[in-house]
Amino acid sequence: MKIHEYQGKQILREYDVAVPRGVACFSVDDAVSAAQDLGGEVWVVKAQIHAGGRGKGGGVKVAKSIDEVKSYADEILGMTLITHQTGPQGQVVKRLLVEEGADIKDELYIGLVVDRSSQKVVFMASSEGGTEIEKVAEETPEKIHKELIDPEAGLTNEQARSLAADIGIPVSAIEEAAELFKKLYQAFWDKDASLAEINPLIVTNDDRIIALDAKINFDDNALYRHPELLEMRDLDEEDPDEIEAAKFGLSYISLDGNIGCLVNGAGLAMATMDIIKLYGAEPANFLDVGGGATTEQVTEAFKIMLKSDKLKAILVNIFGGIMRCDVVAEGLVNAAREVNLKVPLVVRLEGTNVEKGREIIEQSGIEIITATNMADAAEKVSAVAGN
Repeated sequence: MKIHEYQGKQILREYDVAVPRGVACFSVDDAVSAAQDLGGEVWVVKAQIHAGGRGKGGGVKVAKSIDEVKSYADEILGMTLITHQTGPQGQVVKRLLVEEGADIKDELYIGLVVDRSSQKVVFMASSEGGTEIEKVAEETPEKIHKELIDPEAGLTNEQARSLAADIGIPVSAIEEAAELFKKLYQAFWDKDASLAEINPLIVTNDDRIIALDAKINFDDNALYRHPELLEMRDLDEEDPDEIEAAKFGLSYISLDGNIGCLVNGAGLAMATMDIIKLYGAEPANFLDVGGGATTEQVTEAFKIMLKSDKLKAILVNIFGGIMRCDVVAEGLVNAAREVNLKVPLVVRLEGTNVEKGREIIEQSGIEIITATNMADAAEKVSAVAGN
């Protein structure tokens, strides 16, 4: 789950991480009032969407008068902001953050992610703040410094100081930076985050260390432990089809291809998408029905996939372990009838009661193309989709 910058900064404040004073705004009048309440002579008006690159897309403006705050808020609210992370369709801006101006001497980067190879959290830091970290990693990887964190010890003083020194933080501010790094790690750990980035982390002209931005994502599987985080969820920023799928216990992610996929198990779903690509086609979605697939779930899955104008065929790939193939087959047949399925349907079943399942499909009277294995299924679905 993603949250907005202003929400990320709320969490950082809980851990005494220094951030600028700011106010979330939902209207131009809110923005003007926020600037007046904050006081000062410079304010930053920031679009709040779940994507990076907002500044390059025109979603971050520095205002030097209340009139400019009003003008920029009017310009940004309601705009379709296009960045390298939104895709060409962009994202409509419905929230703003109005923040006090910052005294910037240097811009740095810090971030935390889970490193699956080491099964630890890795703390990354770079002197190249304010730029796309992916570009830094590609062009100058030596400028990204990393520390793997022992989950029992947490981020140590030695590690934090070393990172601070590596990215050029002034000697007088090393201890302050190290404390901020440790607090950020603690927030990451306590909140079951999957990503935490501050870009930029700034050094002011009097050598204070401040988090000028905050991007935090959370592990969906741990949200049951954090009802306070669920309250921060902004459904306007999420794919409506993914939201609808979740209501029926489906894990769904929309993609750009034309082959719909319905699979049980995330690993099998990934393998199915890979083999579709191997045979020259592109998956239209990731869709995992989990350990059980009821008729209702399959029907809703079909309905969601059929919303795509690009859909040319559907591949159902089921390995029946706990889930019986005959039950799946009955669900597929009933769902296909209910939605009046018009696109070609390729089905590969394997596992418990597979023969009974295949018999149900053959006797259904519905035009379903059966496959014997994954390669056969991928080849057939690619052919019927015209790839």
